[in-house]
Amino acid sequence: MVTPFDILHGKILIVDDQEVNILLLERILRGAGYVSVTFTTEPREVCELHLKNRYDLILLDLQMPEMDGFQVIEGLKMIEREGYLPVLVITAQPGHKLRALQVGAKDFISKPFELAEVLVRVQNMMEVRLLHKVLHSYNDDLEQKVKERTADLQDSYLQTIYMLTRAVENKDDDIGAHVQRISYYCRELATMLHLNGEFTDRIFFASPMHDIGKIGIPDHILLKPRGLTPDEWEVLKGHALIGSMIIGNSKSSYLAMGAEIALNHHERWDGGGYPNGKRGECIPLTARIMNICDIYDALRSKRPYKPAFDHLKTVDIITHGDGRTLPEHFDPVILSAFKQNHQAFCDIYEANTE
Repeated sequence: MVTPFDILHGKILIVDDQEVNILLLERILRGAGYVSVTFTTEPREVCELHLKNRYDLILLDLQMPEMDGFQVIEGLKMIEREGYLPVLVITAQPGHKLRALQVGAKDFISKPFELAEVLVRVQNMMEVRLLHKVLHSYNDDLEQKVKERTADLQDSYLQTIYMLTRAVENKDDDIGAHVQRISYYCRELATMLHLNGEFTDRIFFASPMHDIGKIGIPDHILLKPRGLTPDEWEVLKGHALIGSMIIGNSKSSYLAMGAEIALNHHERWDGGGYPNGKRGECIPLTARIMNICDIYDALRSKRPYKPAFDHLKTVDIITHGDGRTLPEHFDPVILSAFKQNHQAFCDIYEANTE
């Protein structure tokens, strides 16, 4: 709410090359109770003065030597980026009034001055300007509260992600380091593919949820030290669908991406994956990125059914195949990015392995 006190204490600058006009306007304004009235006869000083003092109202003469009022207005528009220009122009030329309004001034005062007109127009302009400042401040406060609330929600979603991944770690100690590395692989590969920062950030936090569904796989299958029977393999493959169902349809962009990755990260570019046999670009990009990252880490890691492979052997298997893993399983564009930057994967693995 703007009070009469606020209006009378608003900061006013008078700009006119004729001192007699300045003295007259200053006398009118101070006589009406305005307490913060300053002036300049140099139009070139106006922008610098406004940057320093942020006036609530500028009374601007249009016809001045060297630099006219229209040029001053153009300079002020570069300062008032939010779009409100607190300028009340002073002119004796009827044609200048419309032009001044068109270039951004908010009102005008005619010469010669009439006391009542000056006071009414100044008061109206001051009230609108101060209301605009109140609204701008309110919007800033609201924007800050929205940012804080968004950050709180994001923290809540991330805590949910961490709790889910810890639940899987309790079933299999090897999974802990694996999901940590997966985050870094996926973020690195997304960066290699020149995906935007929002996507890169989201996949970093969403990718650890890819194996959430293993919570629903019996230990005697999940931790079996030797090869699985066909029936056991079918049960294990069910972790993709289980993971998607556990995460569910969330409004969180992180959890939604996590569910997408959980369901699709074992699909293959050639259509030979599971659970739905998707192929090519029918597989979400997130899952295509996740797939090669998951395979790389699985090959590097010791499993009950295989030893850990070194980096060069792992890269050779991914790029040339070994019968079980083939290049056709991967999106060609993503595979190409991996080939060109595979050392980054090695660095991530070594930095995040005890």
